[in-house]
Amino acid sequence: MRNLIFATALGLLTILAHAQATPVGAWKTIDDETKVEKSVVRITDAGGVLSGKIERITDPAKQGDKCEKCSDAHKDKPILGMTIVEGVKKNPDEPYWDGGTILDPNNGKTYKVRMTPRDGGKLLEVRGFIGPFYRNQQWIRVE
Repeated sequence: MRNLIFATALGLLTILAHAQATPVGAWKTIDDETKVEKSVVRITDAGGVLSGKIERITDPAKQGDKCEKCSDAHKDKPILGMTIVEGVKKNPDEPYWDGGTILDPNNGKTYKVRMTPRDGGKLLEVRGFIGPFYRNQQWIRVE
């Protein structure tokens, strides 16, 4: 009986861990160069396709900033509320989500993106890349 209870509890914990190991949720973004918190991005799932929107900017002086360096539809639009992650899907053969893009409003560049949950879903490794060149950031789950 004790083994059955232990196995059931272990199974439930495993299910909960896998449920948390997804990019969906709110994330504190950490600058890969300065290691300073920049914003909170909320990632949502619509039919298996993830997108992410800037929900909060940490620096009060940057609340009204616009994407001046963007060259697409984001040009001169407010960064707060901007969708910066688009078209990301779970890779069925890998432990990560990819296939979409991420925009860096600081330089206006759009990168291919790969998102890998780490530490049971508490961290999100975000890799933006163009060809062989890439940047990694570690985002921290807020909720």
